[in-house]
Amino acid sequence: MTEGSTTEPPVATPSTQMLVDPRFMPVADLFFRMFYKPSQGGGALACYLHGEPVLDIWAGWAARDKRWTRDTVVLSFSTGKGVASTVVHRLAERGLLDYDAAVAEYWPEFAAAGKETITLRQLMSHRAGLHRSRGLVPGREGLLDSEAVAAALAASPPDPRRFHGPGYHAVTYGNLVAEIASRVSGVSFQELVRTEIAEPLGTDEFWYHVPEDQRHRIARVFPKVNFLPAPWTTASAVLSRAPGVRGLAEAGMAEGFDELMRSPSAHDAVMPGWNGVFTARALARMYAAIANGGAIDGARLLKEDTVGQLLEVQTRRRDYVLGIRPNWRLGYHPGWVALRQQPLRSVGHYGFGGSGAFADPETGLSVAFVTNRMGNTFTTISDGRFPRLGAAAVTAARRAA
Repeated sequence: MTEGSTTEPPVATPSTQMLVDPRFMPVADLFFRMFYKPSQGGGALACYLHGEPVLDIWAGWAARDKRWTRDTVVLSFSTGKGVASTVVHRLAERGLLDYDAAVAEYWPEFAAAGKETITLRQLMSHRAGLHRSRGLVPGREGLLDSEAVAAALAASPPDPRRFHGPGYHAVTYGNLVAEIASRVSGVSFQELVRTEIAEPLGTDEFWYHVPEDQRHRIARVFPKVNFLPAPWTTASAVLSRAPGVRGLAEAGMAEGFDELMRSPSAHDAVMPGWNGVFTARALARMYAAIANGGAIDGARLLKEDTVGQLLEVQTRRRDYVLGIRPNWRLGYHPGWVALRQQPLRSVGHYGFGGSGAFADPETGLSVAFVTNRMGNTFTTISDGRFPRLGAAAVTAARRAA
């Protein structure tokens, strides 16, 4: 493991080595304590400060008999929503999209069932009322058919609760923005990810449909997706009728989704709301550009004015799916960390199971964490590892200022 310098920015290291800036040593120590045995799985953590890498580390197991390496990638669930949103902002900068235009201007079929006035801004802040994935398309693998999902969403009536607050589009968000982006650009969404994100950043590992020759790098996700004491289908049906959690069941508990998330077929489709596969290094580099005014290493990912718009809170109302006030931005939420003094001017997205990434322009920090160990024995949603790591990184960045 190499160490950076406290006086000069750390430089890129050979592919077999890790990078730890001494100022971020406490963050690295916390990370390494999380992965001592195969049952804890593995993960990777990467950070940039003012556009320079300060952490690039990994540990643990990609599978029970396989160690995590520098090149390991992993399914990161909703973490991919942040990447998908960044694609949309790149297109908006070129005038292909207007946040306040009706979605139906770009996708005429979307006007069905009373959705003709819903704007892109409302959709990107989860106020389109199209959160339902349960029952959206038939079949246990129906969600892998992007065209069928898009057609079903275009035909669906919006939930009237959208007038009272946002409702997290846990699964459907990615399909919605991907369809809009593809229609205005004329190319597939995966091609857009390559040309709008991967190529400008010089980093390949932004995948929804994972190339066949790269799938050997994917870490095994475990131990389970269903964290409930009943079969997935039964639990989904019961919760969809229970006050307080009905929205969550509708949004994230489609038929067979627990099996689909662990199936190799999940890597055959482009479902940007949940099936993104990344390295922490790639995610941290994207958010490093956002934290650094939109540019990194002389390459501009977003304009400074665009970054300013990303930081603006679109709605402070309670989310009827999540039951909290996420303070949605345009495709992101703030970087929630385990600190009393939160980085309130931050943007990012966390994923089911514990992965996540965010940018904090106030400190110039970006942080990304990916893992194959979903939660712990008590909860699959998250066990707080990333909020703790994020807190340690924010603390280190503030001290470095």
